[in-house]
Amino acid sequence: MDLFGSFALLLAFLCGLYAFGGGIAAIVTRRPLLIKSARHAGMAVCVLIWLGFGSLAYLFQTDNFSMAYVVEHSNRTLPAFFKFAAIWAGQEGSLLFWSFLLSIYVFSVLFAYRGKHPELMPYVGVVVAGVQLFFLTFNNFLASPFQILGSAAPSGAMQWIMRPDGNGLNPLLQYPEMVIHPPILYSGYTGFTIPFAFALAALLGRYPGEKWIHLTRRWTMIAWGFQGVGILLGAHWAYAVLGWGGYWMWDPVENASLMPWLTGTAFLHSVMMQEKRGMMRVWNVWLVFTTFLLTIFGTFLTRSGVVNSVHAFAQSKIGPWFLGFIGLVLVVCFVSFWRNRDYLRSDNTLDSLVSRESSFLFNNLILLVACVAVISGTLFPVLSEWVRGTKISVGVPFFNMINLPIGLFLLFLTGVGPLLAWRKTSMASLRKNFGGPLVIGIVAGVVGMALGLRDFYVTTCLILSVFVTLTILLEFYRGARVIASRGNTNLLSGVAQLTMRNTRRYGGYVVHFGIVLIFLGISGAAFNQDKQAEMPPGAQMQIGPYRLTHQTFDSTQLGNYTSERATIAVDRGGKQIIMLYPEKRFYPSNQESGTMVAIYSTLKEDLYVVYAGHSPDTQQPVIHAYLNPLVKWIWLGGAIVVLGTLLALMPNRQPMLALRTAVEPSRAAPALSPSPAPIQHYDGHD
Repeated sequence: MDLFGSFALLLAFLCGLYAFGGGIAAIVTRRPLLIKSARHAGMAVCVLIWLGFGSLAYLFQTDNFSMAYVVEHSNRTLPAFFKFAAIWAGQEGSLLFWSFLLSIYVFSVLFAYRGKHPELMPYVGVVVAGVQLFFLTFNNFLASPFQILGSAAPSGAMQWIMRPDGNGLNPLLQYPEMVIHPPILYSGYTGFTIPFAFALAALLGRYPGEKWIHLTRRWTMIAWGFQGVGILLGAHWAYAVLGWGGYWMWDPVENASLMPWLTGTAFLHSVMMQEKRGMMRVWNVWLVFTTFLLTIFGTFLTRSGVVNSVHAFAQSKIGPWFLGFIGLVLVVCFVSFWRNRDYLRSDNTLDSLVSRESSFLFNNLILLVACVAVISGTLFPVLSEWVRGTKISVGVPFFNMINLPIGLFLLFLTGVGPLLAWRKTSMASLRKNFGGPLVIGIVAGVVGMALGLRDFYVTTCLILSVFVTLTILLEFYRGARVIASRGNTNLLSGVAQLTMRNTRRYGGYVVHFGIVLIFLGISGAAFNQDKQAEMPPGAQMQIGPYRLTHQTFDSTQLGNYTSERATIAVDRGGKQIIMLYPEKRFYPSNQESGTMVAIYSTLKEDLYVVYAGHSPDTQQPVIHAYLNPLVKWIWLGGAIVVLGTLLALMPNRQPMLALRTAVEPSRAAPALSPSPAPIQHYDGHD
């Protein structure tokens, strides 16, 4: 099976060469058979990558310990679903997994648009083939997961070695969420290749109009949605596994996943200006290019070893290859832009600062400022080492200082932007749409201060969250009220009809509401508490309204690890509410340990309990407890963002025509000139 997987990837590389070279020849000659054969070669690349990936999965599930990669990341007692997750636990397998997910996107695009858009698709095929060739180079020649263990026999011949067992999987990855987090995050990374390919293809082929925008809008939203969910799952994994009481530490790899999401968010907003007004064509093309480049750059950060991270792979020699590819793509993008820049001229200009166009422009600028700040802070240790010879790191305070005000301004624009009119918004419209919500938001802030809020950012977040929520609710209410009055139905039915007639707009509002909940959840971090103490059985700890009692301590030998577990009874107001079981695990196969956090979660707060091991002085168990307000709102907000994204991906439901039967004229009265029966057209609210 190892030879089969290696051969499949090598054949995929050869087919990729033909898809790339044959695609260029097809563009030059315009021969239909050549175009078709290049497309088929591109689809064959995808199928062969699937076979290669399936071969590696089979080797893991069958415990083939003659394979170096299987030995390094698996062992016999590892559960089957973790053996599947072990495929992407190392450098070689994760790069193959990248190729596998990218191939799903590429095959879907080539199959869905076969025989369509003949002026555009050959260029798209060449671009995606070029990207696939880059990763297949790693899969075949630089970081192959199909390397076999071997040693020299006395005769000098090479002989295979079959190890009795493997080293096992990293304990940090032996958590159910890690079976789904990397696939979802990688689906975001790889998905941004599709809008990049269409943007570059449209530029090279001078494809007329905004057609490429319409073709790639859903692909972009899918990639953006996967990226966002992947970021949230990574935050939840860090919260539940690492045991430090938080969910985001501005780690370099966390930042690497955030950067393309920020630019992708900017593109999804600014592209509406191009669709509606024919504006910002240059800006949008470069936003797509930048987003793709940031996905490759994030992969470089993860795999090159230039930054230290709990999420990163070990230092390797593949970093220069990624830098070279980034440079090559940048040159291709710039040359293509420069030669075809006249094709990207805007049809209109900005008419007013108080308009939807200006709000989208401010949104884009702020998102890019946030992205630049994240990049600067992430790379500062590397740059300082290059310049001064000493690595100087910037911590969480730097990122918070820069990004907190940026985030609040974006939250403000989340409520303002969608309700402004195109071209220009009158003062009367501003008062109508924003006066009431703004006043109520300020009142909410005053009430919060009266109840004890003193943190400026938290109070501002509360005001803006109430403001944005009310503007969203008012938008739904106004549109639904019109539909309900016309159709003689209830308001709830009107909301459903309104949403399905313009899923993109109202799905976006649902996403915005999810973002509001995430901001509220993050604001709770200002009130975090923590306490650590030695707690032998019988000892107690008070944190906030909770009293923790250490009842027992036990050690258990399981199939893949040894567990040391504390049993903690949690009381509130003299009444026991739950039993928590924080534990530490030791994995003999690789001599590593891991933490399993115990969490009691409510909408108000999380009680987060960590068994931190034994005190080196007294050998007593040490318990570290955290009280984290509003954390659950972050995960609820993320679920609502997913719901809104799925809603925005759905096709619009066409409005129905309500026809009323014409009344036949009376015979006694002379017939008047005929008039058409009145037609009620239930338009979607836009």
